[in-house]
Amino acid sequence: MLAELRRLGPVEAVHGNVDSAELRHELPETLSLELGGTVLGVIHDAGPVRGRLERLRTRFPDADAVVFGHSHMPLHEERDGFQIFNPGSPTQRRRAPRRSIGEATVRVGRITFRHLPLE
Repeated sequence: MLAELRRLGPVEAVHGNVDSAELRHELPETLSLELGGTVLGVIHDAGPVRGRLERLRTRFPDADAVVFGHSHMPLHEERDGFQIFNPGSPTQRRRAPRRSIGEATVRVGRITFRHLPLE
């Protein structure tokens, strides 16, 4: 699947907890991406709900925002200009009310997020 995505264009990704050993070797655990004057952190598992925003701010000290997954639960929180965002899941909604994906838009050094429900 990763090779198929790369045929479509550039791909930046991190590995997840159920990925194969081969994919875990190929993809990092975390990424920091510079996007139009903002820094976006990416990680699969952001840990427990309690203290998540501050924990991610500490883990990615230069980031303006962090995108994560793992729980499949859509989430968007912001505090003091720092954001965390979980787009949910397009395939397995688990406890989420519906399947979803996320959209990130970067304009003039600011990143904004929104959830896009699929059902």
